[in-house]
Amino acid sequence: MLVTSTPNAMALDLSLLESRYHDACRRKETLPNSSILSAFSKAVLRESHKELCILEIFLDHLTHSDFPPLVDAFSMTDLSGIDAVDIRQESPGVSFNGQCVLSLLRSIYQRLRIVDLLDWSFWKDVLRDLSQGGLTCQILNLRFSPIRKLNMTGAFLQLHTLNLDFSISLTSFREGCFSCMPNLMRLSMCETKITNLWTTSAVLSKLPSLIELRFQNCLCCYDTGPCPTSSDGEAISVAHRKINSGHQHLYTYGGSQSIASEDFIFQNMQYPDTEEVFINLFPDDDSYTNNELLLSAPEDSSDESEFDYSSNWHAADTSTEMLSDSTGLGGQNNPENEVNHYGHSMSFNGSSSILHSVHFPDAVLFQNNHEGLEIPAMDVFKDLSGDPSNDNTTLGESSTSIASTLDKDACLADLINLNHSIGSTGFGPRKYISHHPSPICFEKYYREYMITSLPRLRVLDNLPIKNAERVRAKIVSKQYYEYLPYNRQFKESVFRVLQKREMGGNSGMWNSPKSILQCTSAKNSYSYTRSLSSAKVASSPWPHFHPVSKFKNISREGVKGFRPRQFEYHPSNPSLMVFGTLDGELVVINHESGKIVGYLSSAGALHSILGLCWLKKHPSKLIAGSDNGSLQLYDICHMPSIVIDRYCSMDAATCIYDEFEQLTSVHVNSTDDKFLASGYSKHVALYDIESGRSPQLFRDLHQEHINVVKFAHHSPNIFATSSFDKEVKMWDLRQGVSHPCYSAQSSRGNVMVCFSPDDQYLLSSAVDNEVKQLLAVDGRLHMKFNIASIGSAQNYTRSYYMNGRDYIISGSCEENVVRICCTQTGRRLRDISLEGRGLRNSIFVQSLRGDPFRDFHMSVLAGYLRPSSKSEIIKVNLLGSSDSLQSSFSKSSHSSYGMGG
Repeated sequence: MLVTSTPNAMALDLSLLESRYHDACRRKETLPNSSILSAFSKAVLRESHKELCILEIFLDHLTHSDFPPLVDAFSMTDLSGIDAVDIRQESPGVSFNGQCVLSLLRSIYQRLRIVDLLDWSFWKDVLRDLSQGGLTCQILNLRFSPIRKLNMTGAFLQLHTLNLDFSISLTSFREGCFSCMPNLMRLSMCETKITNLWTTSAVLSKLPSLIELRFQNCLCCYDTGPCPTSSDGEAISVAHRKINSGHQHLYTYGGSQSIASEDFIFQNMQYPDTEEVFINLFPDDDSYTNNELLLSAPEDSSDESEFDYSSNWHAADTSTEMLSDSTGLGGQNNPENEVNHYGHSMSFNGSSSILHSVHFPDAVLFQNNHEGLEIPAMDVFKDLSGDPSNDNTTLGESSTSIASTLDKDACLADLINLNHSIGSTGFGPRKYISHHPSPICFEKYYREYMITSLPRLRVLDNLPIKNAERVRAKIVSKQYYEYLPYNRQFKESVFRVLQKREMGGNSGMWNSPKSILQCTSAKNSYSYTRSLSSAKVASSPWPHFHPVSKFKNISREGVKGFRPRQFEYHPSNPSLMVFGTLDGELVVINHESGKIVGYLSSAGALHSILGLCWLKKHPSKLIAGSDNGSLQLYDICHMPSIVIDRYCSMDAATCIYDEFEQLTSVHVNSTDDKFLASGYSKHVALYDIESGRSPQLFRDLHQEHINVVKFAHHSPNIFATSSFDKEVKMWDLRQGVSHPCYSAQSSRGNVMVCFSPDDQYLLSSAVDNEVKQLLAVDGRLHMKFNIASIGSAQNYTRSYYMNGRDYIISGSCEENVVRICCTQTGRRLRDISLEGRGLRNSIFVQSLRGDPFRDFHMSVLAGYLRPSSKSEIIKVNLLGSSDSLQSSFSKSSHSSYGMGG
């Protein structure tokens, strides 16, 4: 709260400050700045009118030489007679040292009220010191900033309003961010790149006073408060005025002039020579080749940089395009989308949208009544979908993100669900117009999740949160999200779990001697493991990342970097992993120690290794297949353990098999006597491992090419195939392959299929996040996982099991997210976001595997869009706690034409 002084005291302080400023100018041999003198005059005028004595300094009107005398004047003067000092910037393009700005801010100290910084030409000097050292201001505007990973750990004890709007490089938060902001009440992050619900809610939960939050804004609202057109908006506004205790004039983002010109500034920001300044640090060039990623990045690229200067900030449409790329907006250039108040976008301007192929007049879709947003006129749906009552809508189901439903049936279902969940509740305004949404807003059930995770929040995206909505949000969150692993309801510390185990109690509530005796059973032992895992996973949503595909093995070329394309954990040795590279190399590594166990260079022309499978009864042997069709059995005991140039397959290869053209997948059966191969054809080949004789070819098992083939874990004759003909089929060699045991349909082409470790389930992954779990016995649908699509036919999705068959992990080659879902409930436990360096060095999930020996461990094959980037294998430990990703890269590039698993 501002403490006002008497008019005479204010006048004396202003006069003294102005006098010392003139003295400092004489000492520094510089002329007083006319804008500073004008600021003094305006402050005196306010004081004479008995208004708050506020001194406004505009950075746009200062030069480098104006800062030293001004800093001296503030440092030598007691400012207790002045109500506040505001530091503002109205337009971009200033060209002075950022440390000058920081020195000015520090010199004002407790009288600092508003800091409004717009230009980023001096951010690199200021941001790190400001974020770590803190500031005493009450309102901080860092719009258009180049911050990539927010790390505000300094003391901001007076700060109550923070604006990070239009910071389109901002993707995530450091784990300790916001730890020293006890009074922050209002936070705005519209049009940022924030996507992860879990890390975002975790870091925001550290703000004890946060009551207003925005990731998208109502078109008519410039601050974070409730929209005046929303129900209860006026009542909450009155409450906020009471909270502000007489200084509600501070509830602003730096003045009406600055706010009103915000969009104009954003659309006209020009930063000449940006690329020339930073081109050597961040070279950029995005492209695809053959629907696969061009994988790699510069050697010095890492994820540690907190700033991004590699972007062109030329116009609003550029940023909108960048946003669209990450959220699946389909190149939509109009930032003003019809969005329901749960954050699900619905555009009716004819561009790519949820109603891309179905058009309705606004009068039909939106009715202005006291019930809120409503979609009646069910006859319209009957004409297109038959019976709208058969929508199978559950409580809380609402529209998915824009690109998640591009087909007619899904569009209709979403509209019906939207009507069901919103039209009857009366939440929100009559018509909510979303402006500058961040990608997180397009996560399904985003609003419900944030309301449940942040119980103190009162306004989200300019919409007040009613008690009825809180109740509904809890129901929806419980239905679609798993709060803790294994459905644990309460967080426990690791110490508490261990204490219970030592005392003989089970991991839950226990009182009777019988429960104490039962603690020695295998079931309770596993229960302790689950409890420990739950406690560790709950301790931080930031898992530990560790790259494993670059090693310090000295050859004639020095440190060797690899470009992996396929990898597999060893089935019996927890420390071993094998991967094949885009260059045809075969590398066996100890992923715990970081040492190479075996290495083979490519033979002749470079061919990517796409198929890898270990033998189980012969743990030193493995099958490797390349995209040129070559298939060989290798013994790692005969492979050199150093990187060498010459090819040594004659020693390591114990058997060479007939080629299978355009190979994408190989898999060995449970008895190690046969293996299957599939590829860009409708056929599957069955090989005899021992004899090496010509394979048996099973023709035309599908109508299109068979991407992956998998044997069951325990039956040597049962195998499954997944094809881009939208079918998954089960086969039994004992019955022949004239007819499958059964087939299961998908709505898109199938990329992957695999058995659960106990062979009870089949996990199928179709293009663009269509993931299903089938009963292996007859192919019936057991679980369809609720993962939103992005509307891309090249978004190849791969899914595997983790923690036995308790969870599945799923990722796609046009997204940077690994999603973890419970196999029995379908609920999402966590999303793991991988991050590249810079907006255009995007990282994507090309493949992944759950660690068969460690719960909540996995490895991800990450690819990059830039042709100068390379892929790498990243180990992910959800039981650890780290938000740093130490990535290693090389400058070489090579395209991959294969698919595979």
